[in-house]
Amino acid sequence: MKWSTVVLSLSIAAVCVSASDAPAAGANDSRAGEALYQVQEGNKVDEKTLKGWKTWRALACERCHGAEQEGMVGPSLVESLKKLSKEDFHNIMMNGRPEKGMPPFNTSAMVNENWEGLYAYLKGRSDGKIQPGRLQPIP
Repeated sequence: MKWSTVVLSLSIAAVCVSASDAPAAGANDSRAGEALYQVQEGNKVDEKTLKGWKTWRALACERCHGAEQEGMVGPSLVESLKKLSKEDFHNIMMNGRPEKGMPPFNTSAMVNENWEGLYAYLKGRSDGKIQPGRLQPIP
């Protein structure tokens, strides 16, 4: 009986260590295990993330969420993206939160084409990997 308790404890410990070694939610694209975004020197990003940043700029999201996503009338996206899943982000972008002043963007071709890049950009900002300001493509 004692031996089985030791084996069970070791098994639970192994699972806990594996879970703590896993990347933070949103850090990787779960479909292929690929990185959600790539960044170098804080301001050079992959093409998808760059398109997401350009979508952020084109939609003038900083009017409500702040130039550094710190929050103003709208919430801080640096903080929100620490908890918000990719699926929840997509739902909010498409359906909005009209009761809170967030319009739906489901009719925007730019958002429909680039929402994953926008998520990647904001997730990189939230993770502290992408710096605020102008972004450039990774050479």
